[in-house]
Amino acid sequence: MPGGTVVVERWWKVNLPKEGEEPKLHPRRHRIYRVLEDTKHKKKEKMELLLTQTVPKLGGRGDTVFVEKPLGRNKLLPQGLAVYPSPENKKMFEEEKRRQQEGAPEDRIQTWTGEMTLRYLRDSHLEVGMKNNVGQWEVTKEIVARNLFKNLGVVAPVEALKIPEEPITKKGEYWCEVTVNGIDTVRIPMSVVNFERERTKLYKQRVARRAAAGAEAPEPGP
Repeated sequence: MPGGTVVVERWWKVNLPKEGEEPKLHPRRHRIYRVLEDTKHKKKEKMELLLTQTVPKLGGRGDTVFVEKPLGRNKLLPQGLAVYPSPENKKMFEEEKRRQQEGAPEDRIQTWTGEMTLRYLRDSHLEVGMKNNVGQWEVTKEIVARNLFKNLGVVAPVEALKIPEEPITKKGEYWCEVTVNGIDTVRIPMSVVNFERERTKLYKQRVARRAAAGAEAPEPGP
């Protein structure tokens, strides 16, 4: 069926004419139709493929993706970026993934989501807020993990984190390392500051924006 075809039928049936006569159509009633099928606006089915290498905004090698058919047929398949999800191909990628998980870290390949996480962390700065009214305190890996999730939206198990061996008991500038999928490690700067409630932070940000806007405003003429 050609693209953009709309299949309709008359709402009111036309009486069968006598042999040799033209059917008699009512001027209004027989111009009312109901839609049986609208291929133009029908939701198009997507194509299932297995990626053979990392494709930005889609996934990494071995990932199953669902894409528009023109993208799959005109780009991914001809350029060797993907293959059809046949039982043989699925088994091959599952076996490859199993070998990666069981192999040594230096022999394993980072996943696409892992690469995105590493790229995000390299451009990030972690802020850890500590309260002054709790007496002696120390920044631990558990606290760093909570702040990674709260401030950066990154979920990292404690065993994937590393902080300076010397106890962090004062505010200042430090660092923490995050190992992604047990393969690659990235070091990000970490500031230990006074704890502030979210409402207080937002208020200070508004005040700072107003002050900046006032400083940029031109002085009135004489």
